[in-house]
Order: sequence, then structure tokens, then C-alpha cells
Amino acid sequence: MRAAVSLARRNLARNRLRTALAALGIVIGVFAVATLGVLGTVVQYTAEDALGGLGSQVVVSPNADRGEEVVDRREVTRIRRIAGDATVVPVRSNGGVVRRGDARTFATLYGVEQPRLLFEARDGRLPERHRRGAVLGAEIAADLGVSVGRTVTVGGEEYRVVAVLAEQDSISPVRPDSAVLLPPDQFASDGASQVIVRADSGAEASRIATAVRERVNARVDRVEVLDLGSVVAEIDSFFSLLNTFLLAIGGVSLLVAGVAILNVMLMSVSERREEIGVLRAVGVRRRDVLELVLVEAALLGAVGAVVGALAAGVVALALLLAVPEVTVEAVVNARNAGFLGLALSFGVVVSLLSGAYPAWRAASADPVEALRN
Repeated sequence: MRAAVSLARRNLARNRLRTALAALGIVIGVFAVATLGVLGTVVQYTAEDALGGLGSQVVVSPNADRGEEVVDRREVTRIRRIAGDATVVPVRSNGGVVRRGDARTFATLYGVEQPRLLFEARDGRLPERHRRGAVLGAEIAADLGVSVGRTVTVGGEEYRVVAVLAEQDSISPVRPDSAVLLPPDQFASDGASQVIVRADSGAEASRIATAVRERVNARVDRVEVLDLGSVVAEIDSFFSLLNTFLLAIGGVSLLVAGVAILNVMLMSVSERREEIGVLRAVGVRRRDVLELVLVEAALLGAVGAVVGALAAGVVALALLLAVPEVTVEAVVNARNAGFLGLALSFGVVVSLLSGAYPAWRAASADPVEALRN
């Protein structure tokens, strides 16, 4: 095998330009497969990060089509029983103007009895039970220039700011950045504008959503149930389809490269007919000739595949450095390693398949005819 590799390297070096162009085709094909696969994974992971824990949440809202305005206490109690160990958070909501001196801004007002279940504080401390004071979203606090301990006016009432919420990048049914949290008893309505259920998994969330539909809406459709896990599942399905499509595009590039290698190997075998005839005449077996040509094809594929994979890795690292939203986990993960491995293997396999016919043709040549020509 070592002799075959040495002869293969010498033969490929005879026409460096042709060899380089054939290898370049493999480089481009492997680069396309690896890069498109990695980019698809990065987009999917970034989207999943933005969705956060959305897939394990259920949102129950009053059925506006039937004129329902709130989810009443009895229905909230039923939802708690159905949810079991899952977290159930009734939320009251409204809109209003928030003022601090001459500065004012519009905010979404939320009444949440236990704000720690949904939010995190950037400044100050969220109360265990929200009985007094206001909690401001980060954008509202910045717009009004307010910090913890200051006061704001909401709907004619003055509240002391007890905490400022941390900015939230992930998607959530309740957006805290432009919100103000007030004690629930400050809202005129006694029911909840929506009830957010947070389960331990998407499967548990789907079970709760189905049970709420069957039991709370047993006679009348009083509430609407949104199973966010089904939305996330549809998004995952879309990204899986997108990845398959991108890999197919990269695969076409590799097939084109395989045709180029087939052409190079056929031309190489044709130009070396006399040399192959001499080898056969002095006792070199057909198997050895077959091995020699296949090693040449494998060398072309291996070199091109390694260079293409390295180039794809450089692109992935550049993406990590250039796009702040892209995380290390989105780039460095088992799936992307699998894409690189797949591209490497595919590049070598395509090269071997492309060299199979030229190798068979060379091994099958009649040494007497080869020498005569």
C-alpha cells in the first residue's frame, strides 16, 4: 500500500494543474455540504434559544368569540387541578401611561401575584407576593430614567419602584421589557386576562392543554387554549426540512466534482496506457493496477475533503465572532461535527466511486495491445 501511495502521488504530480482543478471540485463540494449543514444548524439553534422554554408552556385565554372577557377564579382553580405539579400563573393585564415628572411613556400593565415565577430582577428584589409597589421593565425604566427606590405614577396612583426587570431576549407570552407589574388588586377585573402554565416538558404541556380543553370547555367553549409546544414542534419540523434541502444542494456540488474526477482519472489512464502495459508485462497483477488508480482517486478526494472541511470550520468560527446572536453551543455541537464528518466521508466516497471505472478499465487493459499502441 505504501508503494501504491508513492506511485499515486507521483502520477498526480505529473499534471499539477489538472490535479489541482479536480481537487478544487471536491473542496467546493465538501465546503458546500459542510457549510450549508452548519448554517442550517446554527439558524435552528439560534431560533430555539430565542424560543427559550416556550415549548413547555400553555396559554389559556378567555374565548373572545363568545364574549368572554376573563378567565374566572373557578376556571383558574380547575386549571390548577389539571396542571398538577406544573406552575400556573394567572395574569391580569391592561394598558396605561406611566409618568415620572415630565417624562411619560405607554406601558403594558400586568398584575401577577407571584412575579418570581415568570420574571427575573436586574435591580432590586422581586417580592414573594406582590402586595405593594411597582416593578418596571428595563425599557420603561430607561425611558423614564427611574431606578429602584424612586416613584412613578400609573393611572393617577403613585407607586414606589421595588425592582427593575432583567431584559429578556427569548420569546414569551408576557413581554417584560415594556411592562409594569402592579399588585393584582389594583386591577378592576377579578378574573385573569390569561393563565400561563409552565410544565416540565413539551409532552406534559400537551397533556395539560388537552385536559383543559376537555374539562374546562366540557359544555361551553369558555376558554381558548394555546399549546405552544405544538408551535415549537412545527418550527423544528420546518428547520429539519430546510437542513435536508440545504444538504441536497451541497450534494449536487459533490456529484459535479465526482464527474470532474472521473474525467481526470480517465484522461490519466488513457495517457499512461503504455506505462500500465509495461507494468502488466513485467508481472504486476490486475489487482495492483486497480489499487493504484483507486489510491490516486482517494488521495484527490481526501485532500479536497480535508481542505473543504477546514474551510467550512473557518466560516463557522467567523460566524460565531461576527454575529452576536450566535452562541458557542450553536456552532460547537455534535450535529455540526456530524455534518463535517459526513462531508468528509461523502467527498472521499464520491472520489472512489468516480475512480472505480477508470481503475477497472486500466486493470482490464490487454498489456500486449497497450505496448503495441
